Amino acid sequence: MRAQTPRALNVFALAPYRLRISWNTGETLDVDVEEILRKIPALAAILEPAVFAQAHVGEHGTSIEWFDAEFGADNVYAWTREQMGEASHEMLLDWMWRNGLNLDEAAAALGLSRRMVAYYRSGQKPIPKSIWLACIGWETLQDITAA
Repeated sequence: MRAQTPRALNVFALAPYRLRISWNTGETLDVDVEEILRKIPALAAILEPAVFAQAHVGEHGTSIEWFDAEFGADNVYAWTREQMGEASHEMLLDWMWRNGLNLDEAAAALGLSRRMVAYYRSGQKPIPKSIWLACIGWETLQDITAA
């Protein structure tokens, strides 16, 4: 089982815009951050290869940092999971927001307890593929019935 809060142990900058990160979960995962860097103008300087190469783990492994910019380790870990084809807590949050669902409503929609949805939403527990497929199916049915 994955640790409740993923923490980065070390990070290596790979070209272009990929990071290889060793986690306290025992995993070493690669993540491509180019799209994120290009979306946020304040991070444009990190796109310079010499700056990107300076990626390092922040204090206590809670972030990946460059000069005065950082990404939260939990978000970077979620991005690695997404890029591996798995659902992340960020994807679940986006699904809930897109559909105007609070915890109770999301739990009812998925046939889960409020507590389990809270675990998934916070990233404390990995989201099983069947639950993510249920999210997609529920949303599709809402679109069909609204049409």
